[in-house]
Amino acid sequence: MTDAYLRVENVTVEFPGVKALDGVSFSAHEGQVHALMGENGAGKSTLLKVLSGVNRLSEGCLYIGGESYAFSNAREALKSGIAIIYQELTLAPNLSVAENLLMGQLPAHHGFVDRRRLRDKALAILEELGEGKLHPSTRVRELSVGQQQMIEIGRALLRNARIIAFDEPTSSLSVQETRHLKRIVARLRDEGKVVLYVTHRMEEVFEMCDAVTVFRDGRHIRTHDTLEGLDHDALVSEMVGRDINDVYGYRPREQGDVLLRLDGIKGRGVTAPASLDIRRGEVLGLFGLVGAGRSELMRLVCGAEHASEGAVVFKGAACRFESAQAAIRAGIAMCPEDRKTQGIFPVASVSDNLNISCRRFFKRLGLFRHPRRETENTLKYIQELSIKTPGPRTPIANLSGGNQQKVILARWLSEDIDLFVMDEPTRGIDVGARRDIYSLLYDLAEQGKSVLVISSDLAEVSSICDRIGVMRGGELLEIIPREQATPERLLGLALPA
Repeated sequence: MTDAYLRVENVTVEFPGVKALDGVSFSAHEGQVHALMGENGAGKSTLLKVLSGVNRLSEGCLYIGGESYAFSNAREALKSGIAIIYQELTLAPNLSVAENLLMGQLPAHHGFVDRRRLRDKALAILEELGEGKLHPSTRVRELSVGQQQMIEIGRALLRNARIIAFDEPTSSLSVQETRHLKRIVARLRDEGKVVLYVTHRMEEVFEMCDAVTVFRDGRHIRTHDTLEGLDHDALVSEMVGRDINDVYGYRPREQGDVLLRLDGIKGRGVTAPASLDIRRGEVLGLFGLVGAGRSELMRLVCGAEHASEGAVVFKGAACRFESAQAAIRAGIAMCPEDRKTQGIFPVASVSDNLNISCRRFFKRLGLFRHPRRETENTLKYIQELSIKTPGPRTPIANLSGGNQQKVILARWLSEDIDLFVMDEPTRGIDVGARRDIYSLLYDLAEQGKSVLVISSDLAEVSSICDRIGVMRGGELLEIIPREQATPERLLGLALPA
């Protein structure tokens, strides 16, 4: 182990009324994968923004290779050899894969972009990323979220940085893409790079990382220079400041009659007739790799897409929802995978996001908005769901991912919903907020509601669901009871033959 290449000394970042980082100090070495752990709001992302020049220091200093730095913008950080891969993608959706990969360093010939060199460089990095089947001219907007994440990673690799930080890199990757990422991280470590790795997935820390620094409430709690002797429970306790014996907290319950039945349904992304049922009081999981057809199947149920074959039977009656709004009125609501673009209105307040669907209940004379009643409804769910927000008028974009997810759930709790479809419900959410979300899902099931969880997290589906359906290549292969749903069996079905 060499001397520390990156040293963070007494770093403090203050915003009006808030200390996002409070006297943080730690070191990271070349040839080391260093995990940064903590709940949402602990200060991890703020530190990455300090390294990238987005946030300025209020106090303290960064030392890189023994020299002192205080970046005033992102360009200075890039020149100093720092690349950050954020969880929220920064791609240009209307540009091609190749143009996004080499943005800012497009090969030129006589003042014009050299398209042949651009394509060749893009092909080389796509092959390295395990995405060799992607064509460099494909528009980024046509890619899956997982593929876009790999493009973001490839762009950072092309900058030949000495310090590379990953912010929740596997939150939207398939199993195959995650394997490629792990190989890339291992290669960067072997090349002597400093790799900072932010994740909420404990198994990744113990499998991939050499050291871990824990943050809580903007403060440095502890740095473990080695993971020997460190276990899952001890790390969680340091992160949340209390013992968590079981993050998932599964609660068995009685189940009622069948609420929803799919009978041989097919449609876009669902290539073989799919049949399943879900009972009142049940938490049913759908597991599969990215592109397996899980979300597409549920879009057929929720009215976002129309089925070409088969029937949806809801509350004992055959239904064909012409729109998502019709499904909501019938009692089916979906919390989408991509909260930022599909679940929230980022520029709107917590209150507006929570009441957007149920606003008709609060109108005066059936025509005019009733702001006081909307605020009362918002305050009710802020208290009931323990939503951490300064107030109802706070822009929802200022909330953590876990609290944004609670606002979306509160939106549907304000409606008369019987079936809650949760697509990747804890993607990018910390361990403490996960426990809150799971507890809320169990509460819904105990009230006689049904919950359908779509997830690529093996531990999640096998721990919180009563039964798990496995999809592969647009086909629903099998539905397995919880007692028989071992990770090996689920993954064996989900992987290509």
